[in-house]
Amino acid sequence: MAVLVTGGAGYIGSHMVLALCDAGEKVIIIDNLTTGFEWAIDSRATFIKGNAGDVDLVLKAIQEHDINEIIHFAGSIIVPESVSDPLKYYENNTCVTRNLLQAALKGDVQHFVFSSTAAVYGMVGIEPVDEDNSLNPASPYGRSKLMSEMMLADVSAAHPLTFGALRYFNVAGADPKGRSGQSSPNATHLIKIATQTALGQRDHIDVYGSDYNTPDGTCVRDYIHVSDLINAHILLLKYLRDGGQSNIMNCGYGQGYSVNQVIDMVKSVSGIDFNVRHVDRRAGDPDAIVAASKKLKSLVGWQPEHDDLEKIIKSALAWEKYLISRNT
Repeated sequence: MAVLVTGGAGYIGSHMVLALCDAGEKVIIIDNLTTGFEWAIDSRATFIKGNAGDVDLVLKAIQEHDINEIIHFAGSIIVPESVSDPLKYYENNTCVTRNLLQAALKGDVQHFVFSSTAAVYGMVGIEPVDEDNSLNPASPYGRSKLMSEMMLADVSAAHPLTFGALRYFNVAGADPKGRSGQSSPNATHLIKIATQTALGQRDHIDVYGSDYNTPDGTCVRDYIHVSDLINAHILLLKYLRDGGQSNIMNCGYGQGYSVNQVIDMVKSVSGIDFNVRHVDRRAGDPDAIVAASKKLKSLVGWQPEHDDLEKIIKSALAWEKYLISRNT
């Protein structure tokens, strides 16, 4: 039996592969390397270069490697880009998930873990949101993920396949052992950009909007360390294997930090001041989005171990320094 990880050469997917391999699982990766890196793939896993939406490719992999479970990370994730190029997001997210599910059903896959997003909630207030909040995504990115959640629910109701979907908040940081991190030089994650700026990889950082309805006027987000997020996946997979019912759960800390607070922390951790520019808002950005994750804790027993913004930034900064040394 094996676990298929789509997008396993990317940021979050590569951490998932590490955790599964560390646990002695047989892991198969499908990634087209559009945003992932082959060098980031754990040598203990089997890598197949290709598109997760290629039904024939995925079905062949399921049959050849006795794949029983799929953890699906492959997709596009940049909110402003989804506003300017919505069809890319409906193709890479919704359509790929649909095809992947088709292959899963043909191959008698039992469990499906899906990488969803807090963007399904849309414009919400400063208070933490739980899974009963209304769903009103403000961007094609959020809508593309919500459509995938709906497909999963419909497929699970019609077929013997159970699923778990985790609605991520803002993932950051790197593997504490230094084996993986956010490696794309053009990533749009705030902590990634701030650490790059601190280390001279960028000459400034832009803050998009300073008139939001938040304490300091900049957007507030719930930043979760990638290792805690991956542990949630491991526990969710165990929950499904043990007979747990299909479910959708938030994954975040329940503590929000503003853009200004994050930048100030990066300056403090790095000991480096850097240029910050204030520019116009981006389309699709809510004022704040913070998680209430009681369901995840109660159903699968998730307990965060890295709930500390300073710790998150230190690991991200260490990874950025590694990337610089690797490329010189």
